[in-house]
Amino acid sequence: MKIAIPTRNERVDDHFGHCELYTVFSVDENNQILQTENLPSPQGCGCKSNIAAILRQQGVTVMLAGSMGTGALNVLQRHGIDVVRGCSGDIKVVIQSYLDGNISDSGEGCHQHEHHHAGNGSGHQAGHQCQH
Repeated sequence: MKIAIPTRNERVDDHFGHCELYTVFSVDENNQILQTENLPSPQGCGCKSNIAAILRQQGVTVMLAGSMGTGALNVLQRHGIDVVRGCSGDIKVVIQSYLDGNISDSGEGCHQHEHHHAGNGSGHQAGHQCQH
C-alpha cells in the first residue's frame, strides 16, 4: 500500500493543492513503513493539475491531508484514492497514527477555495495531529 501526505517542512501542508511536495510512504501488509519517497508538487491548483493521476500511477491508494476543497476530493476519489482529511503536524507522527488506526476522516473540507491560504496550519494547536 502507498500513502501520500501533502508536505511542507516535514509537516502536513494544510492546503493540499499548494504543498511543497508529496511524501509517499510504501507500507507492507503488517503496516510497517518500507520506503519513503518525495514527489514534487505540480504548480497551480491541485484539483486542476494532474497530481491525482500521477499519484495513482505511483500506486497511491490513500491521501492523508489537512484541508481540501470538494473539487480536489472528487478528483482524488475518481482516481481510486481514499482521502482522510483533518490531519496536521509532523508527517511521521501522522503516518504512524494512521497505521495504528487512530485517524479517521474529519469530513471537513475547504468551504471556500481561496488561492491565498497561509498553509501554516494556523488554527491548529501545536500538539494536534488529527480530528477524530
